[in-house]
Amino acid sequence: MALHPKPVPAHGARRRRRSVIPWTVAGLAVMSALGGCGRTSDLKLSLSGSSTVAPLAAEIAKRYEASHPGTRVDVQTGGSSRGIADARTGTAQIGLVSRALKPEEANLQATTIAIDGIALIVNAANPVRSLSDGQIRSIYTGSLTNWRQVGGADAAITVVTKAEGRSTLELFLEHFRLDNRRIRASVVIGDNQQGILTVAADPHALGYVSIGTASQEADAGTAIRLLPLAGIAPSLENVRSGRYPLSRPLNLVIQPPAAAGVPPFLAYASSSEVNDLVEAQFFVPPAP
Repeated sequence: MALHPKPVPAHGARRRRRSVIPWTVAGLAVMSALGGCGRTSDLKLSLSGSSTVAPLAAEIAKRYEASHPGTRVDVQTGGSSRGIADARTGTAQIGLVSRALKPEEANLQATTIAIDGIALIVNAANPVRSLSDGQIRSIYTGSLTNWRQVGGADAAITVVTKAEGRSTLELFLEHFRLDNRRIRASVVIGDNQQGILTVAADPHALGYVSIGTASQEADAGTAIRLLPLAGIAPSLENVRSGRYPLSRPLNLVIQPPAAAGVPPFLAYASSSEVNDLVEAQFFVPPAP
């Protein structure tokens, strides 16, 4: 904030000095007060991107701020594509990306803070306990449209998919060898919470979201159930062991060179000091 003295009438140096000095002292006093009371941080870090990574990043940020006075960490969501774009343009110092980097992103640098998986979810009232890969492909391409065709109730399947730009969509399509143009979706959602709320509210819905987020919600009593994939339960143990077939790293991504204050935060976020936060979000800490 800049304070400027009022114009001084040109009636002599003595009058000019009497006018300028009080304003200058007052200005310094106000600026000093504003500097002492208005400043909330000496260092600001901005993170944006994946809705899967964001809740964990926010918890890590809170702990980091508590142990690093004068630092403020801002976390925003918008999808992994936004995380990549913001890191590249400098809109955010750190991008949140829930997948490995692609070959064309080799100029970026990724720090893994957790491992997650992607799970198919149904409403808790749905009697179907498992689906084969072939059935999942047929449902998402419109060949199977009724739960009765896969052992469920006589009801149309509400097919829930992710929006473009979400890494969960990319990995889902890659795993099941699907082309997004062939997907016959009833509902297109953005973040994990939206997908979970959609399935919890519709007894005939089928969707796919982060294992960590879904497990956390199911444990809290949200009306969803996670389905096994290729006969493997979507559990932390199976993600940790590598048995679960659809897992991914959760990354903090930067465009080198790193901005001031970023390297210490990356080191902290990927250290064993935050393993309890990682596990509390139903993710797997990265290997040391």
